[in-house]
Amino acid sequence: MIILVWIYTNFIVQSAHRNFTLTELLKRLSIFPLFLLSLAFISGVILADSLTLPAYVWLILFVSALLLSGASFFLRDKINVPYIWLILASFGAFFLGAARFQSQVPDIDAFHIAWYNDREYDLLVTGRLDAPPDYRDTYTNLRLEVEAVDTGSGNLPVEGLMLARVFPNESYQYGERIRLRGRLLTPPENEEFSYRDYLARQGIRATMNYGEVTRLPGNGGNLILRWVYAFKEKALGNIYRIFPDPEASLLAGILLGVDTGLPQDLQQAFKDTGTAHIIAISGFNIAIIAGLFITLFSRVLGQTRGAITAVIGIILYTILVGADAAVARAAVMGTLSILARLFGRRNTGLNTLVITALIMTLIDPNIPWDVGFQLSFFATLGLILYAEPFQNWAVNLITRFTNPGMAQKLARPVSEYILFTLAAQLTTLPIMAYHFRQISLISIIANPFILPVQPAVMILGGLALLASLVWIPLGALAALLAWPFAAYTIRVVELFDRVPQGVISLGNFSLVFVIVFYLALFSWTLGRRQIKDFFKTRERDLPALPTAAIATLLLIMVVVVWRAVFSASDGRLHITFLDVGSADAILIEPPQGGTLLINGGPSTSLLSDGLGRRIPPLKRELDWLIIASTQENQLSALPRLVERIPPKNVLWSGTVEASYAARDLSKWFIDHDIPVVQAETGMEFDLGDGATMSVVNVNARGAVLLVEWNAFRALLPIGMNFTALEELSMGKDIGPVNLLLIADSGYAPVNPQEWLANLAPEILVLSVEAGDKDGLPQEEIQAVLDEHPGLRTDYNGWIHVATDGERVWFDVQKQTQLPDENE
Repeated sequence: MIILVWIYTNFIVQSAHRNFTLTELLKRLSIFPLFLLSLAFISGVILADSLTLPAYVWLILFVSALLLSGASFFLRDKINVPYIWLILASFGAFFLGAARFQSQVPDIDAFHIAWYNDREYDLLVTGRLDAPPDYRDTYTNLRLEVEAVDTGSGNLPVEGLMLARVFPNESYQYGERIRLRGRLLTPPENEEFSYRDYLARQGIRATMNYGEVTRLPGNGGNLILRWVYAFKEKALGNIYRIFPDPEASLLAGILLGVDTGLPQDLQQAFKDTGTAHIIAISGFNIAIIAGLFITLFSRVLGQTRGAITAVIGIILYTILVGADAAVARAAVMGTLSILARLFGRRNTGLNTLVITALIMTLIDPNIPWDVGFQLSFFATLGLILYAEPFQNWAVNLITRFTNPGMAQKLARPVSEYILFTLAAQLTTLPIMAYHFRQISLISIIANPFILPVQPAVMILGGLALLASLVWIPLGALAALLAWPFAAYTIRVVELFDRVPQGVISLGNFSLVFVIVFYLALFSWTLGRRQIKDFFKTRERDLPALPTAAIATLLLIMVVVVWRAVFSASDGRLHITFLDVGSADAILIEPPQGGTLLINGGPSTSLLSDGLGRRIPPLKRELDWLIIASTQENQLSALPRLVERIPPKNVLWSGTVEASYAARDLSKWFIDHDIPVVQAETGMEFDLGDGATMSVVNVNARGAVLLVEWNAFRALLPIGMNFTALEELSMGKDIGPVNLLLIADSGYAPVNPQEWLANLAPEILVLSVEAGDKDGLPQEEIQAVLDEHPGLRTDYNGWIHVATDGERVWFDVQKQTQLPDENE
């Protein structure tokens, strides 16, 4: 709507300054009628959200405007107002857009699921999964197309979509029929964010928190979609089998559109550096896919059949990666470009962009409110309007110092990786400021370092994935070529994220400023003779790496060498306390190499990221998985992790029935023939070079472990309870230790003063979440930590301990409260 106002206003302004007659002005408007009609339709959709009228009223207005437009067109020779038909047609498109929006607003009655929201009793809701499940660390989201609801008197047929949050670690399939028991709720809203409106834009008007799930026989949904989503699930599993985290999660986002695997701090780093578009599928990815498909299929099948096959491939890939607004926009534009070239029609970027928006709005009238669509639309608009002028400016500037041919060569990489990014950011800046309330200053610097390697990330990563679908070892071998580029991307993002003052927080940002900004920007743009058609600059073949990429490749080599050195055995014993919240996840690396993981914590993404950074890229399994406590928060991350990094062997202590996660793990080990050893008091594991890990106590809750090497002793009471305290004589049977893990994240009753006094630890380690909801650590433990040297994950992040059996070295993620080296 802003663009539409800009067009009419500025043409009028220009007519005043240039003495245009009304006929000349309207003649200029008539050059792109489809452009204006599309914008008018979209404007009608937007207005209808605020001006509620029945759909039939809008339709009557549409038909009236259409008839008047048709009559004025045929009588144009007798009417003294030229092109009045175009103005009336624009009004007709406007009214039609409003009618389209109103037609999809549901009637909330007894036949719609939202009618049953906020009742003070549980309901039985039956339906099928309308989309693949959204797996998170602590829950799973299921989108359900409702068929019936039972309030206690039998099933009543209803319709509508609802979002259910269920417990994690269960697997679901698109189209699967289920029944949920729980209370239906209206999505909440507050002054800062309306979750209700957000879900309503997706057609969801009811939610259920942690409903009880019953699987029903039968399966629904589209057969093609079922096949596509099954392929996606298989491909996602393979990515995590052949790549370590966090590179695996990055590639899952880039290749498959699954961007939930990265830990929150890394996701925030991408946002703060203005490189979040790297994680998710975007127009850049679709452009590469389209180029590959056209090149490959045209050579094999011929131009016509190749183009049609490429379009089908783009559609299937769009469905595969989730078909969100940004992907759909790029897919539609790519399809229109291919078809235009097939039929020999000239492809105008601005028209293609607006027609794409029209098609998407026709299909889903809520799309204009999607932030991803807004960013994608305006980023593409920025490239269409400003990429070529910026590039010409660079060429003219460089020509002052060299010949024109060399200037063209030098300007190309500068434009593709700096100026084009600037062009896209120029038109998306107000949207980002309005929605995210911050501006990234470092993005202009970060993007040129990251963008050159993205084609390699996607192409080599995609080839590795395809190879893994044939044979996993082949995929793992191909992954060696792709991994350095993905690792480089993450390390550079983390590097620039540490630059101070890289992000400006804006607080509340007025919508009025957004409108004024765009009006001013487009007014300045219209000051040029006309909007040039340079969408063709986006149709180049795969972007070639410029000469400047040599520096990038050198940095990648640094990453590879660093990773190899980091992963190599150095003859020391390493114990790493991973930052996974209020639980324990401890990685032990013996002096002669190997990996032992003790428990895992509640977050799969944090655990997978922590392990992926520390174990060699080719080592996609654990030597031992030690279950030292079977509490839910200690094991929730493991059921999904073992699918990515399976253990060769398992040491089990604690009751299997203690938690859902313990039962899921036990079943998985049985199904996959993983050897499971039941822990017994007195067991001892040889870690090499004289280092050992002993099981000093086993109880119903878990086990207490002691790691020893010459003069070094570390006690890990993960499965501590009152029985263990009594059987270990409050620590007298163990004696002094160098390092003691505070049990149960600082729960005082299992860390009594007598226990601490008898162990006399030189250093304390506490694994706890910042702002723990249960108030851990308790005051008694906090007092102990204030008096003794200690490290804690909520302050220090991960904690790494290395020893040669005599000396001890400490390293932490955040340099606070770091103790001196112990001799």
